[in-house]
Amino acid sequence: MSAVPTTAQNGSLDALGNGGEALVGMAVLGKTAAALALVIAIIFICTWLLKRWSNLHTRQGAHLRIVGSTAVGNRERIVIVEVEDTWLVVGVGNGHITKLHERPAPEERSYTTSVAPSSRFSQRLSQALASRRSDSSAPIDSQKTP
Repeated sequence: MSAVPTTAQNGSLDALGNGGEALVGMAVLGKTAAALALVIAIIFICTWLLKRWSNLHTRQGAHLRIVGSTAVGNRERIVIVEVEDTWLVVGVGNGHITKLHERPAPEERSYTTSVAPSSRFSQRLSQALASRRSDSSAPIDSQKTP
């Protein structure tokens, strides 16, 4: 046998070399994807643990409770906060908290609302529309020019 490979052998060695590089490239890509998935999983697990730990930590010494709140703007709210036996009415907005009023907490504390806010709005809207209709059905003054 000759020591010099034939052209058929050279072609098969080149094909094996190219296929081997493709397999190595896919293996590197797979390892990279697995490492990325592992990092993302670690981030999610750490986030979950921090949320759980902070909730347990705040409940232990919490003497603060939000009684109610309402929005007065896009980023502004009025919040009633109970601190021990005192209710504080505070305005919250744009990174500032302002105390608006302070009063002692009532002895009888009912935590259920009697009327849902959406039903109050619907009642007010229907009353406003009814009053508008009654105003528009009033006789038109012929003396006025449009």
